[in-house]
Amino acid sequence: MKGDYQDLVDEISALLGAPATLENRDFRLIAFGAHDSEDDLAMDPVRTRSILTRQSTAAVRAWFEGFGIARATGPVRIPAAPDAGVFRGRICLPVRFRGIVQGYVWLLDQEPGTPGPDAAALDAAMEVAQRIGVLLAEEAKAGADLSREFLAVLTAGRGWQQEMAVSALRAALGPAGDGLHAAVCVAPWSGESPPSVPGAAAVCVVPRPGAGGEGLALAVLMRLRSTDALAPALTAVARLLPRAAARPAETAAASAGTGTGARAGSAAAAVAPAGHRMTAGVGDPVRGLGELPAAWEQAVAAARAAAAQPRFGPVAQWSQIGPYRLLAGLASAPVDDPVARALLTPAHRELARTAEVFLDCAGQAGRAAAALGIHRQTLYYRLARVEQLTGLDLDEGEDRLLLHMALKAARLT
Repeated sequence: MKGDYQDLVDEISALLGAPATLENRDFRLIAFGAHDSEDDLAMDPVRTRSILTRQSTAAVRAWFEGFGIARATGPVRIPAAPDAGVFRGRICLPVRFRGIVQGYVWLLDQEPGTPGPDAAALDAAMEVAQRIGVLLAEEAKAGADLSREFLAVLTAGRGWQQEMAVSALRAALGPAGDGLHAAVCVAPWSGESPPSVPGAAAVCVVPRPGAGGEGLALAVLMRLRSTDALAPALTAVARLLPRAAARPAETAAASAGTGTGARAGSAAAAVAPAGHRMTAGVGDPVRGLGELPAAWEQAVAAARAAAAQPRFGPVAQWSQIGPYRLLAGLASAPVDDPVARALLTPAHRELARTAEVFLDCAGQAGRAAAALGIHRQTLYYRLARVEQLTGLDLDEGEDRLLLHMALKAARLT
């Protein structure tokens, strides 16, 4: 499909005599034409970032959408705005299918005083844009149609039911089913799945794992070209999270693409239940759908670890969550060990933090005191109180292990 888009973008570039870029309706770059101009103004900050990062910010998108491109049915001319990082004007060709916008083709307009493309050329380019709209709509429909098969694989359990579900998904995916994929879990989620996720083969909403049957999670099956191509998938997933979109305010000049923006990120803010931090987990890439259930379990564990430990970031990879790989797999609801019960009450929150930092520092008092910003004698006093509350001896390796596991597991609840 990528080659089809590239050919159509090149066709528009030839018709209008200007390099073109294609973005989907979420302002994600899909394809771009060759650029051989020596005009420095042509590669302004907005266009450069769009091509290099394949994404943009909400500020850039809002600026371009202010010219009515989402409602337009024909070419829209947008003037240059150096203050916004747009050194050259743009021509936007809305890509629609059955009246619904599917994306945008962007071209650099001619400089003032220079004749631009005539009406006939623009009409021909719009016909090509309509063909692109058909492809984008078919791709989105294919992903939506796979939601049932994808959901069945994730919820069928083990045995012949799972084998049948995997076979059905493989048949629905066709030759792509034998390719490389990564499973993604986004939680908590409410409402329906998004209409599209860039790079996704299938998307569905499933009962939220580890939540006692309450709540939902979004499951995404990401297509990968190689094991080294996980970074673009992580970027696409991050755009589903409110925190990923809520970065420090950036001006359009410092921001992204020709009109690329973060609709998915802003939309996610509306589907994150109040009081919950939405996080995502990504399992190890797998080749062959038979490994998909195990990859989903990894993604669930990574999402829980991201919620438990902010240092993992809003999107955590299974391979990078350390001991949480084991802790998350022990039980969907971590065991409430009696030795740590008193320590984990709100009244002793500071003592619990002290013990966890001390154990994270491998029992090295100097490092722990420095990390906590307290005197070493204060640390010793707190550790003595921890021993009194738990009945554990922190000079004993197994007692340290038990307490460390209990403290880390408590973060997963």
